[in-house]
Amino acid sequence: MDTSHLAEHAGAAGSFFASIFVVATLSMRTMIPLRVFGILTNIILIATAIPTHNYPTLILHSVLLPLNTYRLHQMLQLVRDVKKSVNNDLSMDWLKPFMTERKCAAGEVLFYKDEKAESMFYIVSGRFKLVESGIELPVGAIVGELGMLSPSNVRTQTLECIEAGVILSVSYDQVEQLYVQNPAFGFYFLRLASARLFQNISTLEQRLAQQAAALPALAPKPA
Repeated sequence: MDTSHLAEHAGAAGSFFASIFVVATLSMRTMIPLRVFGILTNIILIATAIPTHNYPTLILHSVLLPLNTYRLHQMLQLVRDVKKSVNNDLSMDWLKPFMTERKCAAGEVLFYKDEKAESMFYIVSGRFKLVESGIELPVGAIVGELGMLSPSNVRTQTLECIEAGVILSVSYDQVEQLYVQNPAFGFYFLRLASARLFQNISTLEQRLAQQAAALPALAPKPA
């Protein structure tokens, strides 16, 4: 059997297995298995395109292979970062690659109390204050993430920029897409949001206790 027949048989066998992987890829519901099967499909089609001199297929999948590999790495890194945040400092820095930068001027209101919540924000620079509570948020703070989980999806306070700065924003739709693509991300995100909620409650309780302790000192002394 000459090399041309071997190439034809190799091409036919490769196309058969590649077709199986393509069907399997289309049946995947989450992103990580989808990327894994996509990478396997790319490798098989590259391997079968070489002996058959099918250069268009070779070029196409040579481009798709590193792309699928990068996206797989990105999603796995996202899950690792969220898991690390849950176990450590509750930071949401892992969301930065998916966020959009926005500049804010002093006096600008980012959202009002009772309006519909559609996105969360990460403070990069400047000064921002929750108007109703008077709490000033530090650089690196995340605000608005709990609105995604509340039944009414409305803001509980007004957020105002009191000194020009930069924020990063991400819509709840984008976060939901990440959740659908990777359930592991969704699981750790819910754990992280819950942990931040309990942290906020603890901080509020401490401030109320401090205010209660300060009241006797402020009370007027009897004449």
